[in-house]
Amino acid sequence: MDGGGGKLGYGGHHHHHHDTAKLLKAVSRNVEPRNFGIGLVAGFLIVTCAYFSTAKFDSIHIALVSPDARNAAAGIGTPVSASQASSQRLDLRSPDLEDALSKQGSKAEVLDQDDDTGGKILPSPETDSGQSASLGNTREGDEAPSGGGAALLPPLSSEEPKNGTQEQGGLEDEELRVKDAIAHSTKKSSNGSSPAVFQSDPATLPVPAVQQIPPAQQQETEVPPVQQIPLIPEPKHTGPEQSASAPPREWKPLCDLSSNRRIDWCELDGDVRVHGVHGTVTLVGAAKAEEWRVKPYPRKVDSNAMRFVREITVRSTTDAGAIGEPECAERRDVPALLFSDRGYVGNYFHAYTDVILPLFLTAKQYGGEVLFLVSDFQMWWLGKFMPVFKSLSNYDLVDLAADNRTRCFRHVQVGLTCHSDFSIDPRRAPNGYSMVDFTKFMRTTYNLPRDLAIPTSNTRPRLLIIARARTRRFVNADEIVRAAKKVGFEVVVSEGTHEIAPFAEEANSCDAMLGVHGAGLTNMVFLPTRGVVIQVVPLGGLEFVAGYFRSPSRDMGLEYFEYRIARNESTLADQYPPDHPIFTDPDGVKSKGWDSLKEAYLDKQDVRLDMRRFRPLLKKAIAHIRANKLK
Repeated sequence: MDGGGGKLGYGGHHHHHHDTAKLLKAVSRNVEPRNFGIGLVAGFLIVTCAYFSTAKFDSIHIALVSPDARNAAAGIGTPVSASQASSQRLDLRSPDLEDALSKQGSKAEVLDQDDDTGGKILPSPETDSGQSASLGNTREGDEAPSGGGAALLPPLSSEEPKNGTQEQGGLEDEELRVKDAIAHSTKKSSNGSSPAVFQSDPATLPVPAVQQIPPAQQQETEVPPVQQIPLIPEPKHTGPEQSASAPPREWKPLCDLSSNRRIDWCELDGDVRVHGVHGTVTLVGAAKAEEWRVKPYPRKVDSNAMRFVREITVRSTTDAGAIGEPECAERRDVPALLFSDRGYVGNYFHAYTDVILPLFLTAKQYGGEVLFLVSDFQMWWLGKFMPVFKSLSNYDLVDLAADNRTRCFRHVQVGLTCHSDFSIDPRRAPNGYSMVDFTKFMRTTYNLPRDLAIPTSNTRPRLLIIARARTRRFVNADEIVRAAKKVGFEVVVSEGTHEIAPFAEEANSCDAMLGVHGAGLTNMVFLPTRGVVIQVVPLGGLEFVAGYFRSPSRDMGLEYFEYRIARNESTLADQYPPDHPIFTDPDGVKSKGWDSLKEAYLDKQDVRLDMRRFRPLLKKAIAHIRANKLK
C-alpha cells in the first residue's frame, strides 16, 4: 500500500484479510485496554481505504461548475448555451482520467458537456503558474485570444479510446492531459463533427506542440467556421414598437397658412430664438430649413386691418452660424405667445374678438406660466386691458419691436388660436373651453360677484340700457325707461367710459341688457349667466351683422331676444322719401361695399322704438329672469 493513500492491487484478497486479522490480534495483546478503542478505529480506517482503493467510480458525478458557467447560470457575464447550462458537471467516468484524478486531487477539473452532436466542452487547464488559461483555436498560426472571447475546440468523441489509458496508469501531467484532449478532438473533427464553443477565462495558454500540424494535413484538421456567441445578448424585437426600422416621423411645417380663414399661425418647438428688433423667430437645429412671413392678427383677408400689422419672419435652420443668429441673452423655460395689438383693436368689439378672446383660448391652459410678446405695442390699449393680461400671464408684456436682445424659448406660438368672431368651439378648444368659461374668466378678472341672474325676493330685476352718444341712439330713451319700469324692471342707462372695470361692475349688477346693434353689446360678457340680451336691429337688412351677438350670447348661457325695427321706427324715414332706394333696395346699397352700407344704415340712423310693439318683449324678458328663481 502506498504511503500517500495510493492504489492497492486487484489480486490477493484472501491474504490481505488474513494479514489484517494477525495485525489486530498483535495489537490487542500489546496495547493497553484504554488504547484499544483508538486502535480499533485506526484499523477500521485502514480497511476502508483498502476497500475504496479497489472500487470503481462508475456512478459518482460531482457537479463542479467553472466560474464562467456559474456566472452564466446566474445571468451575468458571457452567455452559455442551454445545453451547457444543463450538463456542465465533473465526469469521473472516463477511464483515462482515473489515475490523473487520484494523483491531482481537486486540481483536476474536467467539464463534460454533451451537445446534440455528441461534442464535449473542455475546461481551461491551470498552468504551472496557477493562472487560468484559455485554449486557442486549433488552426495553425492562430494566436490564442488575449481577451475573454470564446476559444474554439472541435468536439471530443463520445466513444472510449481503443488504446485507453486505464492500463497505462493514466496521465501524470496537466499539459499531457490537454494534449490528449486536443489529439482526440482533432481526430474526431476530421470525421465531420461540428465544433462546440468554449467560454474561458481571459488568459492565454501557449499553443501546445501537438497543434503544429504539418501543412499537408492542414486541410483535414482545419476547424470549420463557427458563429461566435456575442458577449452581450442582442435584443429581440417582438413588437412593432421595437422595430429597428421604424418609419421616420412625418415632417410638420412650422406654419399653417390655409386651415384658418382668419389667421396664419406658427408653432415652433426646440431651440427657438426670438429677436424683437429684427422681427425674427428662428428654430435652430431643425431637420429641415424653412422660412415664412406672417402677420399675427386674425383679419388676414382684410387688407385694411392688416395694413399696419408688423410682419414676422418665422424660419428654421440646421446651422445657427449660417444665418448669424446671436447667442441667447435670456433663456426661458415657459412658452411664449407672439401676437399683434394693431388692426381694429380700437373698436371695443374687435378688441375682444380679435385679441382678448383668442388670447384666453390660447393662453388659459398654461395657468399663467406663459410670456406674451407683443409685436405692435400700443400702451394706451394694453393698459386698458391690463387686468386681462395679468390674469393670463405671470410675466410682464414684452414690447417686441423695442427688444434688441435674443430671447430663447422651448416653445413659441406666433399668432393666436381663434375659431370665429366672438366665439369658441369647445370641440376644438384646449381643455374644452367654451364661451361660458370665457365669461367666468372675465368676471373673475374684474372681481365681479354675480354668476347667476337670480334676483332676490326684495329686489327688482335690473335692466341696463346701452346709450350711444352719436349714431344708432335711442331717440325716445325716456319713454323706453318708463315702459321698462312699468313691467317691473329697475333701469340703469349708461354709455360706459374708457375704463372697463366700472362699467363691468355696472353690467354685472344687472340681469338684462338692451341696446342697438353695436360694440356696446360686447359688455354682455359681464352679465351673470341666465341673464337676458335684447338686440335691436336697425333698418337696412342688417340681420347678418346681428349674428355677431346672436349666437355668442346663447353660447354664454344668456337668453337672447332680437327686435327688428320697422320703417317708422328709423330716423331714416325723416331723411329720405318712402320710394328711396335706401328703403326699396337695401341689397343694392350693400352691393356697393361696406363703406356704402356703413354710411347709409349705421352712421346716419337712430332708433325710435314703438312702445306698443316693443313692450311685449320687455314682458318676456322679465318673465324669464323671474323664472330663474325656480330653476
